Amino acid sequence: MKKLSQHLATLLITAWVGSLWSVGYLAVPVLFYAQPDRQLAGMLAGQMFTLVAYVGMVCGMYLVIHHISLSGRAALRLTLFWVVTVMLMITLVLQFGIQPGMANLKLQALPADVMHSALADRFKMLHGVSSILYLIQSLLGIFLVIRIHRT
Repeated sequence: MKKLSQHLATLLITAWVGSLWSVGYLAVPVLFYAQPDRQLAGMLAGQMFTLVAYVGMVCGMYLVIHHISLSGRAALRLTLFWVVTVMLMITLVLQFGIQPGMANLKLQALPADVMHSALADRFKMLHGVSSILYLIQSLLGIFLVIRIHRT
């Protein structure tokens, strides 16, 4: 049973980190390059990032529980446990903190595009914070992928 849970953990890390990379660094840039309507591209990108967030929440919760079930309180001393926890916290901050703020600014700007409104600077700031957190999460994901089989 322990081996099965470890295999599942490896698959979930692959799904989580793979979705971060494929959506954030492949699909969304291609979307903005290929779609002339930037407002539509932004809406579609937002939907993709929401799906990535839900994948991250499921994977992150399993991995936290997995580490605790294997190591008990000793999990609190494991680097991998804290990497997963920080990645999960970033997911939650992005999905339930920053993304709703950006969506609210878009609604306030209607019927105009938020980027052509008085709210553009606030939107750009939230987008920048979101991008930095996403990059940090992606880099932590690299660490997870490299380190998963060393434990």
